[in-house]
Amino acid sequence: MSLRYEEGIDLLQSDDLVGIGMAAMEVRRRKNDPRIVSYQIDRNINYTNFCTEYCSFCAFYRPLGHGEGYVLSFETIEQKIQETIELGGTGILMQGGLHPDLRVEFYENLLSTVKRRFPQVHLHCFSAPEIINIAEISGLTVRDTLARLRDAGLDSVPGGGAEILDDEIRQRISRLKCTSDEWEQMHRDAHALGMRTTATMMFGCGEELRHRINHLERIRRIQEDTGGFTAFIPWMFAPENTPLGKKVPQATAVDYLKTLAVSRMYLDNIDHIQSSWLTPGIKVCQIGLQFGADDVGSILIEENVVYAAGVRNRTNESELRRIISDAGYLPVQRDTLYRAYFLK
Repeated sequence: MSLRYEEGIDLLQSDDLVGIGMAAMEVRRRKNDPRIVSYQIDRNINYTNFCTEYCSFCAFYRPLGHGEGYVLSFETIEQKIQETIELGGTGILMQGGLHPDLRVEFYENLLSTVKRRFPQVHLHCFSAPEIINIAEISGLTVRDTLARLRDAGLDSVPGGGAEILDDEIRQRISRLKCTSDEWEQMHRDAHALGMRTTATMMFGCGEELRHRINHLERIRRIQEDTGGFTAFIPWMFAPENTPLGKKVPQATAVDYLKTLAVSRMYLDNIDHIQSSWLTPGIKVCQIGLQFGADDVGSILIEENVVYAAGVRNRTNESELRRIISDAGYLPVQRDTLYRAYFLK
């Protein structure tokens, strides 16, 4: 039976960390093969850092015309993808700022160019705010924009831009970005077009516990209706170098593990829950495998957004395989949609 709203709040308030972890593991064992933990080799390519949204939690963006702003050339993007393939990568996560001048034709050309040269690579690209921005600039509906991007080579959509799906919080930290309803509708449109997406939550940004459960409730409702989410990835706000970081206390490892476990229990209709290493660190990521997670994400050959916020955590395939093995599981490499597994 799914957790009720009030139960979710109570668990986040509870001091029984071990008990919460054990309960989450019961759900994990029912949902996934209890012997294995998966990981992916992919690269996060940030094709532009120009952005018009000025979110208070972001240290990556630059306003249009800024000397540190950029738009990567197609040649540079192709070089990065070639390097990824040589390292055993199977997917590309491509995201950027909300550029005010790049219309849908730019993205269609980018996707089709990449697919022609690298047909084997899964393109997991463009967050909901980006796609909504592309639609607005191009004078299209979001659904038509998604269909055109899909036809050009887009395989699936990441869950970025969600932060906390509660407009009370979004007004404080990202008031120019899409609303919770707009984020939800984009993912529903993608699912209706046969595309899979992921869901994320960035917490520790000044929200209350009820806001986190509001977020989980919305994600669970979408999944009940569409079944389109492959995974849920909760992660902690990285405060350094950001305006928001001066105003809110940093989330702790205990808070992360508790939220991870409650996510596993609350989202019992989503198959996979990811334990993150990027902001909590590799040791906390490993502990998360006893708090309901069945996946440790990607080695992230490249990552620029959280790096700009002062996070210097890095890892590689051998380290991810080691922490999985040391936790008592069999490490397996997966693809973006969790379909293909590669034993090594």
